[in-house]
Amino acid sequence: MSDTAPEQWKDAIYEALKDAKVRLVAYVPDAGHARVIERIHAEGDMKGVVLTTEEEGVAFCCGAWLGGERAVLLMQSSGVGNCVNMLSLVENCRFPLVALVTMRGEWAEFNQWQEPMGRATQGALELMGVKVMRAERPEDVGPMAAAGLESAFRSDQAVAVLLAQRLIGRKEWVK
Repeated sequence: MSDTAPEQWKDAIYEALKDAKVRLVAYVPDAGHARVIERIHAEGDMKGVVLTTEEEGVAFCCGAWLGGERAVLLMQSSGVGNCVNMLSLVENCRFPLVALVTMRGEWAEFNQWQEPMGRATQGALELMGVKVMRAERPEDVGPMAAAGLESAFRSDQAVAVLLAQRLIGRKEWVK
């Protein structure tokens, strides 16, 4: 992977959001999504909304849809467990939901507390009726994000795009 590849796939997510006419992006701050969040706040095409918990983002996205806007939720895999109960709202009301999930507990993970939810993320989402797509390579991220957005907004379904930890790179513990 070249030095510019990490920025290119992150920029591809932003472009996919913009092309899909997403106007609102809810997120709990996450280093894996930092480039996308920076662009959202800098460029003004979308409004970034900081959350205190990920399940707020599920409700936020549903409310945005009721108000005529497209929204997405950016989160880390550790936050998926917080959303399980709220995903019943999405399924029962057939709201479209797009979650872009940076994975933890996988490749080169230094924090053992991230591993259980990292293993459970895909299964938990699928059990709640969420269509799961997984990007492992930088060149797949943009097209996969675009496909997930189209799938969710055209058919009123929940879609999660999992961004493999290897894409994000090794996290370093900073003391």
